[in-house]
Amino acid sequence: MSTDGALARLIRTAADATATAEAEKCDLCAAPVPEEHVHLYATAEQEVRCACGPCSVLFADGGGGQGRYRPVPRRRIRLPKVDTEVLGVPVGLVFFIPRTDGTVTAEGPSPAGAMRWEVDAAAWQRMVAACPQLASVEPDVEALLVNTVHGLDHHWIVPVDDCYRMVAVVRREWRGLSGGGRIWPAVERFFEDLTERS
Repeated sequence: MSTDGALARLIRTAADATATAEAEKCDLCAAPVPEEHVHLYATAEQEVRCACGPCSVLFADGGGGQGRYRPVPRRRIRLPKVDTEVLGVPVGLVFFIPRTDGTVTAEGPSPAGAMRWEVDAAAWQRMVAACPQLASVEPDVEALLVNTVHGLDHHWIVPVDDCYRMVAVVRREWRGLSGGGRIWPAVERFFEDLTERS
């Protein structure tokens, strides 16, 4: 093989190794996972974890793990306008996660990550009565995602990993004290790219 061919192969091998090292990995077995992959909710840590196909099968339908991991659903449902003002949350970009213990947390993105506070559970139940689809939100792993900033009117039932993707968009695009000119177009694109799925 020529010197040029050997050098090209070496560069290709190094690039492949770098790409593999930077690729996401399963948080359970460390196998590489594709960009679109399953997520599991770690109940003790209240965190979302990446999972490869074989590991995700272990926890499907409440299978293994004695409840330690729960699959994050994939469904997205666009809702008509939901009156979230009854929950007393003063921000327009926020998501609400009902918990298995009956509490409800509201989380809003910031340059430092997600801010979290507890919502009045009785107010949440009144809102569910006004929008019965919210009764189907699976605790801990699904959320009501809302964007009413700049007159927009987005209300979605989404998997919690979508919410954390939105938080990552805010962190990535935020500039200066007020967010800068890139933040809101990026958030609008995020919502425009959401598609309903069952």
